[in-house]
Amino acid sequence: MHTLKQRKREGERNSRRHARNVERVKTKITKGDTVRVMRGDDKGKEGKVIRVFLKKGRATVDGVNIVKRHRKARRPEEQGGIIEMPAPVHLSNLMLLDPKTGEPTRVRARIDSDGTKERVSAKSGDAIPRSF
Repeated sequence: MHTLKQRKREGERNSRRHARNVERVKTKITKGDTVRVMRGDDKGKEGKVIRVFLKKGRATVDGVNIVKRHRKARRPEEQGGIIEMPAPVHLSNLMLLDPKTGEPTRVRARIDSDGTKERVSAKSGDAIPRSF
């Protein structure tokens, strides 16, 4: 049986862990967006966002930050070996592309006439559609 002091300490530890786990990075970049890499080894490359990791603040972009992984065959018909795959890039190194010009742009939010929130290009003022 736990004493009151032990239970209180357990609760504190769990609440801290929970608070850390629910932290999410706010981002305007979502899956399916076309982005350009602004910093790092792959600077200037463009690609489509495959996945966004909100807890880590990173995104995987197709054809960017390619790493080699040693992979073991899981099934008899599958082949093992060294495969190349994209690794996540930090969101601060990515910029959304303007739908009108194709240039990188900052993003603003605007409430549409029907009450929905939409992303707007800071350069051209055009809406950036969400593609899922």
